[in-house]
Amino acid sequence: MSKEQYSSEEERIHERLKQKPWNEIRSNDSWAIFKIMSEFVNGFETMARIGPCVSIFGSARTKPEDKYYLLAEEIAEKIANAGYGVITGGGPGIMEAGNKGASRGTAPSVGLNIELPFEQHFNPYISHDKNLNFDYFFVRKTMFVKYSQGFVVMPGGFGTLDELFEAITLIQTKKIAKFPIILVGSEFWGGLIDWIENTMINKFHNASPDDLKLIKLVDTSEEVLQVIEGFYKKYSLSPNF
Repeated sequence: MSKEQYSSEEERIHERLKQKPWNEIRSNDSWAIFKIMSEFVNGFETMARIGPCVSIFGSARTKPEDKYYLLAEEIAEKIANAGYGVITGGGPGIMEAGNKGASRGTAPSVGLNIELPFEQHFNPYISHDKNLNFDYFFVRKTMFVKYSQGFVVMPGGFGTLDELFEAITLIQTKKIAKFPIILVGSEFWGGLIDWIENTMINKFHNASPDDLKLIKLVDTSEEVLQVIEGFYKKYSLSPNF
């Protein structure tokens, strides 16, 4: 098959397999550790200075006129005015809405951007010096979970599901503290909750019924804030801004 007959993705795979001996590829991959290390160091040093934050996850494809964009904006503003910084993925859609709402509040608006071939770019509502750029998803996700004291999950796609289940898994396995995970939008998340309860837990016994208690399903900004503040009140904690 000639090069012209390959699709762009097929060509990428074909070129990857033929261009170098595997031992040379592995050798070059070893040097990536220095790039990974620099992303961790920069992320740790920047995020450690910010203080307690709540992460907001959601789709990059959500338009400004969408009700969930407007709701994410409202939620972020209330979280920021309550004294918590807001962390998003730094891009458009729900991420932009989160940073936009937080920028009207009194706490930092943080963006953890990822280099992608489409959709992703910094939004203009991130606080000065609070925008970080990553090449590696796993480094970026470490920053989300290490420096968040709560997770608000708006409707989204595969990336949002990845972030959601990362947080659930780390809490379930006690790798991080049991911070609140709040799903916003029962019309979007209701089917997933039903599947987890009826199929994953009750039918196949692949999770514990207690694991479902890690998740709160809400529909309003007031409910989001009640969950977050209720958690902090329970443990006699408060934001330290």
